[in-house]
Amino acid sequence: MFKYRFLTGTALAAITLVTYGCKSVSDPNIYKYYPVTVSGYKGDKDISVAYTGQIARHVLHDSLKKLAGQGDGYPNDALKSIMTSYYAQTTKNREILAPTSKGVFKIKQTNVDKISKKKNLSGKTYKGTITGMPGNMSGPELVNFWIGKASSAKKGVDNVNGYNYPQLISKFIMGAVSYNQAVDNYLDEKLGADKKPNDKPYKKGAYYTGKEHSWDEAFGYFGAPAHTMTLTAKQVYNIAKRKKEGFAAADYDEDGVVDLKTEMTFGPAYYAAAFDKGGKTKYLHTIMSAYIAGRRVITAAAGKKLTNAQRNKIKGLALVIAKNWERVLAEATFKYAGSVYKDMGKVETIIEAKGDASKAMGAYIKHWGELKGFSLALQTGNKNMGATGTQLNRLVGFGPLMPDLSQVTKIDGKGNYVRSKGVSWKDYRQQMTDIQKLMIKKFGVKARANDIKNLY
Repeated sequence: MFKYRFLTGTALAAITLVTYGCKSVSDPNIYKYYPVTVSGYKGDKDISVAYTGQIARHVLHDSLKKLAGQGDGYPNDALKSIMTSYYAQTTKNREILAPTSKGVFKIKQTNVDKISKKKNLSGKTYKGTITGMPGNMSGPELVNFWIGKASSAKKGVDNVNGYNYPQLISKFIMGAVSYNQAVDNYLDEKLGADKKPNDKPYKKGAYYTGKEHSWDEAFGYFGAPAHTMTLTAKQVYNIAKRKKEGFAAADYDEDGVVDLKTEMTFGPAYYAAAFDKGGKTKYLHTIMSAYIAGRRVITAAAGKKLTNAQRNKIKGLALVIAKNWERVLAEATFKYAGSVYKDMGKVETIIEAKGDASKAMGAYIKHWGELKGFSLALQTGNKNMGATGTQLNRLVGFGPLMPDLSQVTKIDGKGNYVRSKGVSWKDYRQQMTDIQKLMIKKFGVKARANDIKNLY
């Protein structure tokens, strides 16, 4: 049992020093050990941090991605039903299909309900119109459409039209659920003075205040280990990869297993770490330190309504988080535009030599799916990207340019793709360069992985 001594006034509650293994739970760099400040709380909780629902959704996302690659090339209602249960339903006892234990990397939970019950992804998916795909579908409609297509595609890949559904679904959800919910809900609307106030519990009987829990849930969507500030970007990256060296970094409490609730790296934090480990950026620790700083401000209010100064402070920190998260998505868009550019060169060379381009086409379709997914994810934040979004969508297109120079241009009334003649191979490849230039101009990306100007 953790014990706390509350100071008078608005001072932050002091945590009595105890140890967990060889680590102190009073470490201010750990996003976990914040005391209960709810006035009149009579329960047995000592720590007010809670974001298990968000972790459950990361697990649902990872599991859905794995399912999306299991089609046999024919309509499969059973697979579609299972995928739907992970996306749109709150089915009991869903098995965690990913991430799972791998060698020495032992994961504690094997069932979604052991993290949080009655959670889905569809209810938290961006509801706006997705203009970057044909049909004017909303976010949930698009994911459900892709689920139907994935369940019928061999290993989730449509080689005719050029769609890799595991990549499309995964990268889009990273934006449409995690990024959108964090920056457009919890770090925006719920920071309002009258929204989830700090002098009341988040809901009746809760052991956390309105603002505490709003901030915690925003943090949960980032998907970083609670002890990220004690790790390097490479270590956080290795945790996501479930590498042997990643296990020691993940197991903060030294109990021999990785607790998905607090010790695992998920999608958004993984990509931040992936770019940072090159040494040009610090997205991961900038975002993490802003989350910690904001939580300290809220905790220091000691269960009282936030002052204007306190609210302005956390709103400023929320902007830091949103801006850097946006740049991570822009960096990913930049990276995969470069991958597509390289792939197109390889495909062209093989075809000209009359060789077998199937493997190169597989890489091209995969990387285009990542490019498309991230470019759509980038557009699900809390601001209208306007002309920038329109330009990006036109450069990427509704589908990749295929070797016969056709490209998906619409979806008919029966849900079938319709392809039309596209631009030249050279021109579409040039559009990848234009995407990278756009990411530099509009978002100031700095990691610039797969920078086309450095490829040859």
